[in-house]
Amino acid sequence: MAIKITDACINCGACEPECPNNAIYEGAMPWKLSDGTNLKGVTKDIKGNEVNAELNMDAIDDEVYYIVPSKCTECVGFHEEPQCAAVCPVDCCIPNENIVESEEELLKKQRHLHNK
Repeated sequence: MAIKITDACINCGACEPECPNNAIYEGAMPWKLSDGTNLKGVTKDIKGNEVNAELNMDAIDDEVYYIVPSKCTECVGFHEEPQCAAVCPVDCCIPNENIVESEEELLKKQRHLHNK
């Protein structure tokens, strides 16, 4: 499952540079599928839908840092554990129970994001 950042976030920013998929953004900041991935221009997402990877998307949260679920692989393919959770001083990076993915699905997503 993807990781989410709870409202307990203190906006310290420790998690953002640790994400190998560039899936973490500061509150109120727009995000792009292309940020930190090999996806560029008009491409297909993991489900096969056509998307513009360069398009600015609206922030998911305006108050605290947030994780884009379609970019989060729980660090599978990079690290043994989610790096955001490992560095968070207030333990607010937790599994998102609404987005359950197997390790195989997470690895497939990682390969898709990075063209591996």
